[in-house]
Amino acid sequence: MTLRVGVVGFGYWGPNIVRNFANLGRDARVTWICDTQGARLERARELVEGARLTERFEDLLEADDCDAIAVITPVASHHALALATLKAGKHAFVTKPMTRTVAEAAELLDEAEKRGLTLFCDHTAVYHGAVKTAKDIIDRGELGELWYFDAVRINLGLFQRDVNVLWDLASHDLAVLDYWCGQQPVSVSAVGAAHGGQPHADVAYLTVHYASSFIAHVHANWLSPTKVRRIILGGNKKMLIFDELEVSEKIKVYDRGIEVRTDEEIYDALVQYRMGDMLAPRIDLTDALAVETRHFVRCTRGEERPLTGGAAGMRVVQILEAASQSIGLGGAPVPCATLRA
Repeated sequence: MTLRVGVVGFGYWGPNIVRNFANLGRDARVTWICDTQGARLERARELVEGARLTERFEDLLEADDCDAIAVITPVASHHALALATLKAGKHAFVTKPMTRTVAEAAELLDEAEKRGLTLFCDHTAVYHGAVKTAKDIIDRGELGELWYFDAVRINLGLFQRDVNVLWDLASHDLAVLDYWCGQQPVSVSAVGAAHGGQPHADVAYLTVHYASSFIAHVHANWLSPTKVRRIILGGNKKMLIFDELEVSEKIKVYDRGIEVRTDEEIYDALVQYRMGDMLAPRIDLTDALAVETRHFVRCTRGEERPLTGGAAGMRVVQILEAASQSIGLGGAPVPCATLRA
């Protein structure tokens, strides 16, 4: 059965979503595109043949030829649009971050569960072939006990008017963190600063604390002269680097680390360094958004369970909401409540 998709929001990310759903052949068809700006709709007319264009979101809700709606709009509108989508009996595909608050996310989850619909968060980074390869390495235990997650996501722009840099950039890394480590955070602390009259922090540093010795840190910056997309994941056996901008070796696994031994004669801890080989595994180069949109279609059919469903979206929002509170408190830790799995 072909999934008939409506898309609301045809700005920066919307055309990519439309293109990938349209490329799924018989699995999906874009039947509606909605945007409040007529010029954007004219661009949409050139991209997808046969899709109906409208400035009224209600047209998508009322349409018989629309089974799912992709919400690709500013985060402040996500909750209202996704909730209306679910109440209309349609599956919801929501771009990241899923909502502004955990309370809004929880309401969407409850509505989707009550109606037996798919609530899906567009955490595209999770569907990157390198991220999947790293997850397989983690699950096989090759890294051992996970010790730390250190991410840097910086570039010059694009400034967002409605959210700070963590909501825009760090949400990618937090989705990967959630996918890789599978642990519930205990608290979040963050510091940030706004420059040039901007209303929100454009440089920020986020730390996520866990009950174990595992710790995660994300640096996000809209003011960097260079673009960096790098995650280091350290374990007690091996360490891994994911560099999204690397052309051929996006994942590198290092057989390096430390071993701590106690010398009973001098009652001191001796640190020995292990400097082994580096392996760059082969990865699937299929476009992440193509993988994600096909997965969403299969989820709506009940063939697969969402890898980045509503619960995953809510967990990322929890960290971001706590981080914003922490920035307002000058970096003080903000506790995290236990969320549903």
